[in-house]
Amino acid sequence: MNTTFTPFGIVLVLNVLWFGAGFWQFFLRPDGAAKVLVPRSARSSPLFKTVSASIRFLGGMNLTFCVFAALLLANPTLFPDAGQLGLFAAIFSLAHGSQFYSNVPIALGGGRQGESYWPVLRGPMLYIFVIDGALMLANGVLAAKLLAT
Repeated sequence: MNTTFTPFGIVLVLNVLWFGAGFWQFFLRPDGAAKVLVPRSARSSPLFKTVSASIRFLGGMNLTFCVFAALLLANPTLFPDAGQLGLFAAIFSLAHGSQFYSNVPIALGGGRQGESYWPVLRGPMLYIFVIDGALMLANGVLAAKLLAT
């Protein structure tokens, strides 16, 4: 199945862009990402550097999904079966969903509370929360359609 200009191809492009941005932000600029998570008053703590260093793992996972989506775009005939593409869409949905879902309890609890948690419902974290939720749904809908074919 040629994915060029199909709903799957369009969502793959969005996955590449989003996961690529995640790699850039979390792996290449971990201090900047940590500043979003850690309140200004706690950034002089040695734990700030620990958060910054550990957030690179999230960047590495984003790079993996970015490269996988890009390879699928570059090789549209490698996996010709709709069921195969549906499985990949389901995996991308799970990747976005795990990042979205981990923010739900924090958002429902009101976000940052003193020096705990991070502000899910404003600033960059709101943007991340919404985009991960939207891409979870887009990939999930595609997975359901492709797997039902």
